[in-house]
Amino acid sequence: MGGFTLSEMFHKSLIDLAQAVRARKISPVELTESHLARIGQVNQKLNAFVTVDSERALAEARIAEAALGLRSGPDSLGPLHGVPLSIKSSIDVAGLPSECGSRLRKGNTPAADAPLVARLRAAGAIILGNTNVPEFLMAYETDNLLHGRTNNPWDLERTPGGSSGGEAAAIASGCVAGGVGSDGGGSIRVPAHFSGICGLKPTPGRVPSTGHYPGSAGPFAQLGVVGPMARTVRDVERLFEVMAGPDSGDPCAAPVPLRRWSSDEVKKLRIAYFEDDGVTRVTPETAAAVRSAAEALRQQGFEVETWQPAGLERVWKLWWNLFGRAGQMAFEPTIAGHEEDLSPVLRDFRARVSAEPPLGARELLDTLLERDMIRGAFLAKMESHPIVICPVSAAPAFRHGEREWTINGKRVEYLKAMSYSQWFNVLGNPAAVVPVRQSLGGLPIGVQVVGRPWEDEAVLGVAAKIEEACGGFRRPPG
Repeated sequence: MGGFTLSEMFHKSLIDLAQAVRARKISPVELTESHLARIGQVNQKLNAFVTVDSERALAEARIAEAALGLRSGPDSLGPLHGVPLSIKSSIDVAGLPSECGSRLRKGNTPAADAPLVARLRAAGAIILGNTNVPEFLMAYETDNLLHGRTNNPWDLERTPGGSSGGEAAAIASGCVAGGVGSDGGGSIRVPAHFSGICGLKPTPGRVPSTGHYPGSAGPFAQLGVVGPMARTVRDVERLFEVMAGPDSGDPCAAPVPLRRWSSDEVKKLRIAYFEDDGVTRVTPETAAAVRSAAEALRQQGFEVETWQPAGLERVWKLWWNLFGRAGQMAFEPTIAGHEEDLSPVLRDFRARVSAEPPLGARELLDTLLERDMIRGAFLAKMESHPIVICPVSAAPAFRHGEREWTINGKRVEYLKAMSYSQWFNVLGNPAAVVPVRQSLGGLPIGVQVVGRPWEDEAVLGVAAKIEEACGGFRRPPG
């Protein structure tokens, strides 16, 4: 295996593994077999995977290995040749159940790959399986009646987050080199933060959401996206480059070309940062992580300033109107008459929604209009500061079942704790998460790097600078 020990292999970067395959230091079959063995070793305690597609993965690995001998040189291979990945189980993978964690979709199996999955396969990736989610993606804790609870590899008594919690746990524990999640209110970024990995919520339309359930359409088109997750920023960037590009099935799709920002170009970006929004408290360690990231950029020559954005509390209400209240209206025809089949986590979410009157047409219209007005004001500020650094959530990973905390003497409720991510689904900004430090209890803490729409590559460029200075991925215990 070219000098790799198994322990090293499971925590090598995706790019390193791809280079090792190209250099024939390790074969795609060895890589696939080893990662399948890793899944067998740790998945029983993590429950990250819904389905492991061993037979197809090994068949594809053998084809990939044969291709190494047929190609004239490494440049003729795809950029992900032989690399093991996983896919969130709300995204279509041909032949694998796409049940979105619900008994109401039990047995739903797509016949074709989502476009982004097809692009990953065309680049040489080997899909090992798909990963667990909360029912209908409506929670920051991954648990459902169909497949059970997913545990955080840093602490089994805590959640890896949601809704891409299975994906985050699989990547952090070394079961795969990277994968794909989705994000309508922090569902890539919160699990990345909780699990100590990296992730990108792209600008809507950069990566096609075609083949995702639920679909990104109507008032949800700007809210929900699909995007890459991996252990390093550069790995996230590599996955993004493969998946990005318009598709007719995505109503936000736009033919935006990929752009590579040089180090000098990235360093010209002015940075604003804030430790909290003045309403929802964050833990002292979370605030310290944001300061560390800002200082790391300042030490590298960036111009960095503090900034306290206004109106974010109102943005949270707009998110709740769309994701919570309108979202449950959209699911109602599917759920009606089947309430007894719903998971406790989804029942809890629905109870929160039902505590308010139904969302009327006038309020929905006002929500959409106000979203665009606030978005315009926020983007006007970003003309002078194209990058914003802030928390991902109010605290590190929480224990299973927890729904509120006391932080700095103030009660912080479950959904509001995640408001730091939810805002940018409403505003449509690309946002990345990169691990910066650990809590006193040994839990990972990431920070969020937010950019202007369509400048996803700039976001990743700044995130890479933070990663370089702060150390990046750390292995969870075991």
